[in-house]
Amino acid sequence: MIYALIIGTIAGWLAGKLMKGGGFGLLLNIVIGIVGGIVGNWLFSTLGISLMSGLIGDILTGVIGACAVLFIAGLFKK
Repeated sequence: MIYALIIGTIAGWLAGKLMKGGGFGLLLNIVIGIVGGIVGNWLFSTLGISLMSGLIGDILTGVIGACAVLFIAGLFKK
């Protein structure tokens, strides 16, 4: 549980930096990162894709999922 929160925090922060205009502030980006980690894991497992194992793979999955969530949330923000 703590591991997932740490990965989500890192992923949310990185996704907020990567997505121009998609950020919602540090705190909400962290929450979106945690949700994005869940979305990324679901998406990649559904597609049968495995990035890497371990910490780096988890962070990449979380960042990609968080970017997707930030993109979708940005559509509703406007």
